[in-house]
Amino acid sequence: MLKFFTSGESHGEALVAFISGLPAGLEVAQDFVDHELWRRQQGYGRGGRMKIERDSARILSGVRHGKTIGSPISMLLENRDWKNWQQQLPVEKGDSSLHKRVASPRPGHADLAGALKYNFSEARYVLERASARESAARVAVGAVAKLFLKQLDIEVLSHVVAVGAANVEHELPWQKNSGQLQP
Repeated sequence: MLKFFTSGESHGEALVAFISGLPAGLEVAQDFVDHELWRRQQGYGRGGRMKIERDSARILSGVRHGKTIGSPISMLLENRDWKNWQQQLPVEKGDSSLHKRVASPRPGHADLAGALKYNFSEARYVLERASARESAARVAVGAVAKLFLKQLDIEVLSHVVAVGAANVEHELPWQKNSGQLQP
């Protein structure tokens, strides 16, 4: 069974991704993982963060000579913007007057629920963890999972076929007339 988890915050020093349950001997191509991260960055976001970061997952453990060794894989994705936040969000105690409070939770996000759950007086720490930036770590893990599936001759793909009332006008190669995926 594959298991994964991520660690890190949006403006922290780095994101860390872990995946376990992969067999030994699976080829892991660094350029494939980085290409998947590049694909993520081509999406749309409202912040300037996509322009700051150039994601690359540095594999720290679980892969040797380009192949898995059966132990958990850990990957590090450094945050370039960390240099601008070290004083506001230090790991050590630091100067609390530099802390950037988030007193107004973002609608539709985890900010309010997280602040209430952990009894925070504001939402900064929840916002840092529950951010779009965290998805970079999930993409890195997903890339490794895709490589595993590829060994089983399984390909992962996606395609938007409808948005609201707008639909693709022609049948796609993997669809039947009913619009269902072919087996």
